[in-house]
Amino acid sequence: MNPKAKGARLTDGPVGKSILSLMLPMMMGMLAIVINNLAGAFFIARVSTEQLAAISFTFPVSFIVGAVAMALGTGTSSVVSRLFGSGNRDEVRRVTAHAMLLGIACGAVVLAIGLATIDPVFRLLGAGEETLPLIHRYMQVYYWGGIFLVAPMIANSVLRASGDAKRPALIMTMAAILNIVIDPILIFGLFGFPRMEIEGAALGGVLSNALTMVASAFLVVRREKLVDFHALHLDTLFDSWRRILHVGIPSLTSSLVAPLTTAFVTSQMARFGSGAMAGFGTASRLEGLSAMALMALSAGMTPFVGQNFGAGKLERVRDGMNWGFRFSLVYGLAVALVLLVAGGPIASIFGLEGAARDTALQHMHLVPFTYAALGCSMAVNGALNALGKPVAAMLVSLSRTLLVYAPLSFVGAHFFGTIGIFAAAATANCVAGGIGVLQFRRALRETMARQQAKAAAAAAEVTGAGPAPRTA
Repeated sequence: MNPKAKGARLTDGPVGKSILSLMLPMMMGMLAIVINNLAGAFFIARVSTEQLAAISFTFPVSFIVGAVAMALGTGTSSVVSRLFGSGNRDEVRRVTAHAMLLGIACGAVVLAIGLATIDPVFRLLGAGEETLPLIHRYMQVYYWGGIFLVAPMIANSVLRASGDAKRPALIMTMAAILNIVIDPILIFGLFGFPRMEIEGAALGGVLSNALTMVASAFLVVRREKLVDFHALHLDTLFDSWRRILHVGIPSLTSSLVAPLTTAFVTSQMARFGSGAMAGFGTASRLEGLSAMALMALSAGMTPFVGQNFGAGKLERVRDGMNWGFRFSLVYGLAVALVLLVAGGPIASIFGLEGAARDTALQHMHLVPFTYAALGCSMAVNGALNALGKPVAAMLVSLSRTLLVYAPLSFVGAHFFGTIGIFAAAATANCVAGGIGVLQFRRALRETMARQQAKAAAAAAEVTGAGPAPRTA
């Protein structure tokens, strides 16, 4: 096999092409997940409104489980991409093996805690006595899937860290298609299977995750040979876990704060009635769809920056980030102009009228013009994680959510109404983008200075020792 295919794939060639090779497959995988979630809700809605409501209660918990998996994947990608860049393939095998063991251990912990806390957690979320039995039926199956969720997330992160984003995206897409096929069979009891209803939806997800884990493990263990389970010593195991969690824990913190901020902002919007809430909900869904490319950019920056950082190609790191900033600017302005021109027809398609229409248009005519800054902050987040500066990455995220968005939305709602909330969102995007760019440039300067100091020290040592001896 081509040596480049077995190691760092992102350290040569056009910068934009390398980053796009990561972004486009990721967007395909994200889209598959969105379609899968919509299909699952559609099937359960055909059973009963009560069961759909019960599943809706599980979204916050599902988000937390997913955030844990993503945090471990981010930590693994950060560590392993740097190792790929430095050419240390043996260390890649060791860290990957330890990461997968950490994922299985975390999945087991989630399973144990989850099964033991179903009642108190969902009562805290507002579930009533009529809904709790349905939630029990779903979550008692769903939690078993946690073990199968984290391991493939880590395996796919390792593949992306190597520069291969296509196969992880293909696995995610095939898993989504498989889940869409399995769900109606188990939910409605087709082809001789028992009718399981809400448990069938949960079991379909578990089976899909299990098959995803098998496919991902086959690729990293058997095909790419990126796992070595022979060197499982406690000292090296804990060293790997420390390095992964050094990035993973701040990433998890950012992931958990974001929905809490959204919940607070939603509570502020709810003060203005159901019409405003309907418009806000529609605009938020459009924003989520629009931000998919920016999320892919952020995820792609981690392996790109990590590999080039590990290879000592800091100029290429800077060029890659500048490409990311330009992409964010062009893409953000394009989306803003589309929503400015087509906002009215889009609102009509969703059937929005009165306050709902006015609120949605307020958002579409203001906030998207700051998506360029949001994209810059997201790209920086992925890059800082790759540079081994997760706290700085976390501060960029928290500057948007806790520092600006939450407090300004409270003040803006009080004095200016719904437009005040959207102004807070726009301000938060701009602040996070500015802080992010400054944080990255400072981190890169410090890293380049250290690299130059090491090179100077090495040169001085060689000069002092005389000419290096020739080797055969």
